[in-house]
Amino acid sequence: MGSYVQTEDTYPKLLLRNYRRWGHKRVAMRKKKFGIWRSYTWGDCYDNVKTICLGLVSLGLHPEDRASIVGDNNPEWFWAELAIQSGRGIPVGLTVDSSPSEVQYVLSHSESKFVIVQDQEQVDKLLQIKDALPSLQRIIYWQPKGLQHYEDPMLMSLQQLMKLGADYESERPRAFDELVALGQAGDTFMIQYTSGTTGLPRGVCISYRVFFAINEAVRAVNPVYPTDEFVSITLPGWGVEQGFGLLYGLWVGQTYNFAESAETVQRDLREISPQTLLYPSRLWEQQASMIRLRIAEGMVIKRILYNLCMHVGYRYTNMCMNGRSPNLIWRCLHAVAEVLVFSPLRDKIGLRRVRVPYTAGAMLAPDVIRFFRSMGVNLRQIFGSTEEGTTAVHGVDTFSFESVGAIAPGRCVRIADGGEILVDRDRSFSHYHRDQDATDRVLRGAWYYSGDAGDISDDGQLIFIDRMADMQQLADGTRFSPQYLESRLKFSPYVKDCMVVGGQQRHFVGAIISIDFGNVGHWAEKRRIAYTTFADLSQKQEVVKLIADEVSKINETMPLGSRVKRFANLPKEFDPDEAEMTRTRKLRRAFVEDRYRGLVEAIYGEKGWEDLEIPVAYKDGRTGVLKTTVKVTQVQV
Repeated sequence: MGSYVQTEDTYPKLLLRNYRRWGHKRVAMRKKKFGIWRSYTWGDCYDNVKTICLGLVSLGLHPEDRASIVGDNNPEWFWAELAIQSGRGIPVGLTVDSSPSEVQYVLSHSESKFVIVQDQEQVDKLLQIKDALPSLQRIIYWQPKGLQHYEDPMLMSLQQLMKLGADYESERPRAFDELVALGQAGDTFMIQYTSGTTGLPRGVCISYRVFFAINEAVRAVNPVYPTDEFVSITLPGWGVEQGFGLLYGLWVGQTYNFAESAETVQRDLREISPQTLLYPSRLWEQQASMIRLRIAEGMVIKRILYNLCMHVGYRYTNMCMNGRSPNLIWRCLHAVAEVLVFSPLRDKIGLRRVRVPYTAGAMLAPDVIRFFRSMGVNLRQIFGSTEEGTTAVHGVDTFSFESVGAIAPGRCVRIADGGEILVDRDRSFSHYHRDQDATDRVLRGAWYYSGDAGDISDDGQLIFIDRMADMQQLADGTRFSPQYLESRLKFSPYVKDCMVVGGQQRHFVGAIISIDFGNVGHWAEKRRIAYTTFADLSQKQEVVKLIADEVSKINETMPLGSRVKRFANLPKEFDPDEAEMTRTRKLRRAFVEDRYRGLVEAIYGEKGWEDLEIPVAYKDGRTGVLKTTVKVTQVQV
């Protein structure tokens, strides 16, 4: 299956091979524009990558120069990446919603020479900070709308860059192929910046050799085929998107699809109906919440039918999980449920043909996984990090609700005396960019010290508990995993985010909960509960009781000492623009607990409320202060 990987050992070499193999005969990518799917063959991709690459080279791109990319999931993003790699430069991916200060940090730290951006919004960010970036030479944009009258000499359109590339090729006809041939498996294929949950993001440098080996191991567990469709949804610079999307497309020829916009993803996903799919855990949680909410508010007959079929699905899944073959009666019941509910439901959410659906990022609650698997979406977890790549993955025959997957083929994992997960160093990242001290702290001897707590089951399944730094203990010695509790709470359709609190000075577990404004607002409107703002809705007596009931349901499934006893509804969402979350939507736990210290003290105090004054950042750059009184609610445990 992977014999050619030894000869085509870089992304650009794979692109060149596919161009020679398929040319304009096979579609490589599709992008929906103005409601119409536009196809790009391997020949189209090759031509675009070649002219972008040669344009960059003509501007002074040298081997190991860094060039950053800022934009949504689009073919241009990946053409720019492949072009930088073809010139033996190193691409750096940033999220499209990064603030100017975050963009400045990454571009400055990576010493990026060029930055390729999507549109006017990103250009405006760069023009604000360009004077603080001495390494930056050019800002190149691929959507010219609104930029016709910008006259900064640093600006250039992608079309202008490609014209430079075409002129360069006319003088040196074989320059591109010669550059591609110089690439080596040991080259750094990309610098991926960590999410920065505990501090400033670090630039993770990974070679093609390591990245290919990691993803070949995953593909051995869950094969991908040339006829497969893949829809690009997650962050384009994220390691799993790079592997399961771009690399698998380059390896086997699966088609890479891009939705028209974030608002049309669900509709576009349904039109493509991919065989392989990667969602971050947050999207699976939102999908489960949306389904359950719509069923709960649907017609009585539909609710009854859905609940009966889900009962069959849960029982059938449990029988299959335990290694037993369901008897004829249960097989027939499941076939009926498949026709009546499961197949139409999968079609509605765009998962009619999905064969290998992955979840990655934060831990996904077993409730959510069980929910999807019971309706025929055989969800599989991926466990790893930016530094180590994929360490464990679920396969068809290696699934367990209690684990995050079996150890990936070829990987070595052991558990240190303190419970920390150690991963083989030779299949992990090489170093942090410009941070040798941090590199030396986590790469010691033959191992990468992950900072994750876990265990390995007798059958080789990896059990993830939580981040070592986040594990907590109550005053009575009860240990609990905040992330696990949070993932269970977010299974509720009315809870969007939450932070579980505790500690050695505390006698019980508390929680700060951010409601799902859309779902709770819809619930309130159906009951004629008037409200004005998010803050007002979150503190309504009826809403507080709604969330208390949801917390109580979760408590019933938890050990007595780990149950949430008190909670408070936050009057706003956790917001990455206010540094409460990372751009990959992971909670910055220490920052949030410090920011809401008064509310945390109120949860453990006796007065039952707290006056909050919260600085807020609006999407248009304005700032303000939210003043409100937040109630603390006791839950029976």
